[in-house]
Parts: sequence; structure tokens; C-alpha cells
Amino acid sequence: MLQRNDSGPAVSVVVPVRNEAGNVAPLVAEIAAALAGRVFEILYVNDGSRDGTEQELRGLMTLRPWLRQLRHAQSCGQSAAVRSGVIAARAAVVVTLDGDGQNDPAFIPALLAALEQGAPQIGLVAGQRVGRKATGFKRWQSRTANAVRDAVLKDGTRDTGCGLKAFRRDLFLALPYFDGLHRFLPALVRREGYDVGYVDVVDRPRRHGTSNYGLWDRLWVGILDLAGVWWLIRRRRRVPECEEVTLAR
Repeated sequence: MLQRNDSGPAVSVVVPVRNEAGNVAPLVAEIAAALAGRVFEILYVNDGSRDGTEQELRGLMTLRPWLRQLRHAQSCGQSAAVRSGVIAARAAVVVTLDGDGQNDPAFIPALLAALEQGAPQIGLVAGQRVGRKATGFKRWQSRTANAVRDAVLKDGTRDTGCGLKAFRRDLFLALPYFDGLHRFLPALVRREGYDVGYVDVVDRPRRHGTSNYGLWDRLWVGILDLAGVWWLIRRRRRVPECEEVTLAR
């Protein structure tokens, strides 16, 4: 089992949210139940919400010292929210999941177990959704995007859109940052020389509200991101002689 280190919790759970007031309380309770027996923290990153998300979190925090909130004054996007949370995380291991309730926290222990058992070679464990509850059109969008990405990057991942992931904090912060990073984590982790593990997770319907991070509004940006990640992978130096430096005399 992951143990607490001297500086804080064993696991930090980062949840990016925008206008998810109705989903906060039940999800916080589910995360806490999934991590019962562990030393953990839950870090919500409020990405410019304009509903009651901030007030809902403030109310819950009064009786939950392991719950924290970060705020973006305006919406900066999901990747920026995840990065803010990882930077502020106190644990060496970070778990992420979406704040709409569609990611089931009951799968968090399986992600952590796979990460721990695969250490040090596995740097990321990614959830892979089965039985998706999205509309048929949205499922088609995701399948198409994943197929194109895998054909270009060959990252061996059928579903990078699942928010449930577990990884080492230091590895994540070593990755090149850009808006859209969260969609390319498997490819970028492999670029750093680590393996990626996978856990099948059951998708759930959204409880309240509507989706805040769409696909079509990022279509062309996503294509540019894909080209950029392909370039990063191609430019990665892997020659052993370049990794050993000696002082010339």
C-alpha cells in the first residue's frame, strides 16, 4: 500500500471543474469512500465557475481538512486546471478524474495498485472507458479522434479522453506543457521512456448539468496539438552517447 511520506499525504486527487455545483458533494463523498484507509487529499481546481461551485466547496471544506480548492479567475481549460492541481498537490502520486460524476471513484484503488505494482517502469496508469453513457454522436466523435491519434502517435491507447488517471507528480511536471496536454499523456509519458498501464473503468451518466469541455470547439486546435506532439516524439534524443557527459581534457 502507498504510504504517507513526511511531507504530506500518500495520494493527491485532482478534480478540474467548471460550473459543477450539483456534482461536487456526491463526488467528494465517493472519492473519500474509495480512499478509506489511506492518507489522501482532494484538490478541486475551480476553473472560472460562474455557478455555486465555489460556495459548495467552501461549505464542504469546513468539516473536511483533506479537501482544498484552487480558483482560476477565468476559465483556462482542462489541461491548465489539471496542471494547477498537480503543482499544488502535496503527494508524490496524483490521481485525476473529471468533476461531472461520470468517472467512478471506485476504480481509484485499481489505478493506484497498477501504478505501484508496475513501478518504476510504469509512469502512468490510464482508465479506459467501457459502456460509455454519452450520446451515439459523441461516442463516434471520440472513436474517430482516438483512432486518428493512435494512427499518428502509435501510443497504444484506445481512450485518452477518460479523466481517470494515476501518475507520478514529478513525471507529469517534467512533461512539456501546452493547452490540450491531458489528451496526449500516454504518448508523452512513453516519450520519457516509461510504460503506460491500463485499467478498464465503467462509465456513468452525468448527474447534473451539461458538458463544459466540448470536442468540436477544440477540433482544429486538437489537430495542431497532434502535429506538435508528433514532432516532440520525433525530436526526442535516444542516443546513449548523448546521455553521458564527461569532462574533456
